[in-house]
Amino acid sequence: MRLIGLGALLLMLVLVSFGIGRYPVSPDTVLAILAGKLFSIDPFWTPETEAVVMGIRLPRILAALLVGAALSVSGAAYQGLFRNPMVSPGILGVSAGASLGAALAILLGHGMPGIQGLAFAGGLAAVGATWAIGVTIGRQGDPVLVMVLAGIVIGTLFTALVSLVKFVADPYNTLPAITFWLMGSLASVDLPDLSIAALPILAGLAGLLAMSWTLNVLCFGNEEARALGLETGRLRFVVILCATLVSAAAVAIAGIIGLVGLIVPHLARMLVGPDHRVLLPVSTLLGAGFLLAVDDLARSLFEVEVPLGIVTSIIGAPFFLYLMNRSRKAWI
Repeated sequence: MRLIGLGALLLMLVLVSFGIGRYPVSPDTVLAILAGKLFSIDPFWTPETEAVVMGIRLPRILAALLVGAALSVSGAAYQGLFRNPMVSPGILGVSAGASLGAALAILLGHGMPGIQGLAFAGGLAAVGATWAIGVTIGRQGDPVLVMVLAGIVIGTLFTALVSLVKFVADPYNTLPAITFWLMGSLASVDLPDLSIAALPILAGLAGLLAMSWTLNVLCFGNEEARALGLETGRLRFVVILCATLVSAAAVAIAGIIGLVGLIVPHLARMLVGPDHRVLLPVSTLLGAGFLLAVDDLARSLFEVEVPLGIVTSIIGAPFFLYLMNRSRKAWI
């Protein structure tokens, strides 16, 4: 029932989002334009209005839904896998790796496809390095703890390399472009970008949702999971692979958007509890709606659009403190 209610609220938010912006569009006009793509309707709107709805706002709304769902579900999966409420999608270095890839692409003068491609590859490379270190060293101790520490080290290294790229970049053109990308934005996303990013995001989301029961078992620890006949190493790898795919693809098209993967899983856990069979679908809907609402604020609060990562941090920090105050009991 809660999933149905959240889905209905998300649909209402999507409809409202189509009308928000410098060029207001009424909800009935939005519905008519969208329905006109499926049915024969005599247009009573202007070509400019249709261009705004279909060419500008539709890709941006879809991007916000995909990125929000990806970051929140990957955050929920990581928090359950590592049994740590402070874990976020960037814990294994995916955000730092994607930042380095995007910074290098901008430095080399690549266009948006090149930036997104190198950002995605950088995110995968960072997590791959973290996994390799964790598997190699973790055999002699706690593999989960070693992997988290390896992720911190890899993230720090890649962040330092990003700073090096910014140091050698042209301070008048290239450096501002790198800085703006790192702040996060959906302003430049179009439908071809979405069609490319949607494949790894949807595949990763499907994989995580299919492994929801497995995540429940892994939350109890390696010994309990092995007692139930599960191969914890292989399952942990699959969960990390799926979560990395969705988070790397999300960062590649949207830049660095903080706190979504940390806050939304906590909110979902307060609503439905720790069972990942329900937690992951709820996180999907809440994450999509949260980022869409934040993006609406980012592009409508001021005359100049505010970078999305700034808005999520300003809203997310006090909201996270509120959630911590509300949820004093154990989270699993």
